[in-house]
Amino acid sequence: MKTILILGAGLSSSSLIRYLLEHSAENDWQLRIVDRDLDLVKQKIDGHVNGMALSFNALDSEERRPEIEEADLVISMLPARFHVDVAKDCIELKTNLITPSYISAEMRELDEAAKKAGIVIMNEIGVDPGIDHMSAMKIIHEIQDKGGRLTSFKSFTGGLIAPESDNNPWNYKFTWNPRNVVLAGQGGASCFIRNGEYKYIPYHRLFNRLDYMTIEGYGDFVGYANRDSLSYRTTYGIEDIPTIFRGTLRRPGYCEAWDVFIELGMTDDSYQMVQPNLTPRKFLNAFLPYNPNKTVEVKFREFLGKEREHLYERFEWLDIFDGENQIGLHDASPAEYLQAILEKKLMLDEGDKDMIVMIHEFEYEWKGQQHKITSHMVNIGEDQVYTSMSNTVGLPAAICAKMILTGTLKTTGVTLPIYKEIYQPILKELEEYHIRFIEKEFSPSVSGQ
Repeated sequence: MKTILILGAGLSSSSLIRYLLEHSAENDWQLRIVDRDLDLVKQKIDGHVNGMALSFNALDSEERRPEIEEADLVISMLPARFHVDVAKDCIELKTNLITPSYISAEMRELDEAAKKAGIVIMNEIGVDPGIDHMSAMKIIHEIQDKGGRLTSFKSFTGGLIAPESDNNPWNYKFTWNPRNVVLAGQGGASCFIRNGEYKYIPYHRLFNRLDYMTIEGYGDFVGYANRDSLSYRTTYGIEDIPTIFRGTLRRPGYCEAWDVFIELGMTDDSYQMVQPNLTPRKFLNAFLPYNPNKTVEVKFREFLGKEREHLYERFEWLDIFDGENQIGLHDASPAEYLQAILEKKLMLDEGDKDMIVMIHEFEYEWKGQQHKITSHMVNIGEDQVYTSMSNTVGLPAAICAKMILTGTLKTTGVTLPIYKEIYQPILKELEEYHIRFIEKEFSPSVSGQ
């Protein structure tokens, strides 16, 4: 019997655990799942004979090392900052490791040590990063294999609300960590390249520099730039590409409204507000000019101006003019107050389903002609346990785990799923779970005309 140690049983682990338990009997696997919330683990195991619930501090090396030593594979669903420490234990104890998180510089430095230990440390095997890599590399390799030259690659991903659950004027609900949504785009300018020219979008301009796209049957979307697009040139082996752009998807109107929060200063997380007993109304008024003769509503309308007056109802719907109910925080940053206000209105309701949307656009030259390929994936969650986010994060990691444990994947070292022997079987099996891409190639035009 082979042992799989899973560190963390949060929302993103639900589909991972279900898949591995469903395949445990035929493959003779035992799952040992660790979380501080033992009841949560037991709930996800649901009495399965091949699952064991454990509760200890997985962040403590002394507590986790005995379990790693007995495992054939570790899957770390811990916050990304803890993966390197887990990886060091895995290298020393010669245990394979999977994480869905981005490869950090510190993780890359462990590549040679992992190879010497004879283990694989597979990173970026979730949805974004993960499915984005695999689905993009499939088409990039197909273009390259027939002698084409890639000239443009654009990629967008969004965690959104399913159409049947979209019932508010923001056309959005939190389907993942609300704090990450509030702080999205901060930490430096977004950088990409278009037609050979480097472009930079500072945070205060990010949400009004948008790309527009449509998916038949699902409507319109807008995309704003991710912070770093350029590093993917090296990752994908397309260093000389003239255009590369990666972004996040939202519904039309969301970004225009979100930009109001940024302009007011409400997404700032760098200082604490000292005013006690804040209500949403007082919070909003703190960022508007002082005028004892004008109401908060009037001052806010003046801030929006005529060109943005159509956004007013979105903010009104958030109860941001509520002067009765306190937010319930003290000495918090503007971003934390804003998050608390949004969480009261934008959380999933009972019965809601989430949706992951991914769109790729490729342009390439082949035999003197310009070609274009579009590829998109839309996946809707099952419920609020097996969400689309959980399925698209957990299933690629679970399938990769099966490949490692059955010997199908023989790679060693610190790596990610950009190679055919990794992404081809994973993408094929993901289709069985309704995670599939629809590709369309457009008629070519002669280069230069």
